[in-house]
Amino acid sequence: NAPTPKFWKRVQKAAITVGAIAGVILAAPITLPAAVITVAGYVATAGTVAATLAQLTVEDTKKLEEDVDNAANN
Repeated sequence: NAPTPKFWKRVQKAAITVGAIAGVILAAPITLPAAVITVAGYVATAGTVAATLAQLTVEDTKKLEEDVDNAANN
């Protein structure tokens, strides 16, 4: 397992937070305007996608080392 870069960990945390807030709005026991529900649905979807992409992003340290070596030799 390769490590997830720090930036993408932050993106993942933010996306999970946004998705959770949207989920709370969608599950609210009160009646909300249709526009709010629609936007919350889109935000929940975007949060889920962003969190998934951030989780899949890994740091390829071997490739980074090769790039640094190539740059140093040129």
